[in-house]
Amino acid sequence: MSVQAPEAVVMIRPHHFTVNTETAADNAFQAVPQPGAQDLARAAQAEVTQAAHKLESAGIRVHLFEDTGKDTPDSVFPNNWFSTHPGGHVALYPMKARNRRRERRVDVIEMLKTRYRVQDVMDFSGLEPDGLFLEGTGAMVLDHIDRVAYAARSDRSDPIALERFCTRFQYEPMVFDACDRAGRAIYHTNVLMCIGTRIALIGLSCIPDAARRAEVAARLAERGRDVIDLSHEQIAGFAGNAIELAGRDGPLLAMSRTARDVLTADQVARIERHLPILPLSIPTLEQAGGSVRCTIAGIHLAARPAPVTPSS
Repeated sequence: MSVQAPEAVVMIRPHHFTVNTETAADNAFQAVPQPGAQDLARAAQAEVTQAAHKLESAGIRVHLFEDTGKDTPDSVFPNNWFSTHPGGHVALYPMKARNRRRERRVDVIEMLKTRYRVQDVMDFSGLEPDGLFLEGTGAMVLDHIDRVAYAARSDRSDPIALERFCTRFQYEPMVFDACDRAGRAIYHTNVLMCIGTRIALIGLSCIPDAARRAEVAARLAERGRDVIDLSHEQIAGFAGNAIELAGRDGPLLAMSRTARDVLTADQVARIERHLPILPLSIPTLEQAGGSVRCTIAGIHLAARPAPVTPSS
């Protein structure tokens, strides 16, 4: 299996989902909160349940946790507060919104230590009082093969925090400006781009500096990846917010039904020359400004052997 494609993931099933008003100022992908909170929460819960089932049916091991609080509206997006790395390493991240800091959970980390080989946990959350934020694999898109951390500049990807992560985990930072069609900074890099083993999806037109745009595209293509350029409209439809996973029958690309529907026939054909697309329907969750990639925290850790049950 490719180091880029985890075969196990963590997901959080929300019970009090709503659009987070604390993150709306710099997340243009969010919808305006609508009345009917109970209906919204029930729909979000059902969407995660169905998405987890579809992933498991494809052979992905899903560790599904229940949301434990009423004041964590974005708990369904765990990839922002922790990440895992080959060699047994785990990172915890500093979050910009105060209510998102409550998403960090001891039970998730304890599960990882119990089920997988964890050597250390590096906690960067102490940077929060200094206003230095790095919201995990939302703020960064990691090329685990070439050891590059791609990061669009924003309040959620501070360069000092990024440098500390890259030094500790031995990634090369590749930082660039990225804006939507209205000129607003894109809040998280993982809505702009997705890196797989043999493909990369990226909204190159979102990078205003032509020279930097060419550098990013060339770096992504270095190992022969098929770099698929996405339009502004496709980025707004979450086509960049996808993740390669290792299923029972090989690699697959998990993305939302919304994202799949905004791709052209040619783009779908190019992707499916390398791996099949697994579309997941999560339109309610997408109102919060994230899509499938945001709901999945990949586990890049070696599993511990299953305990042997003594025979009677």
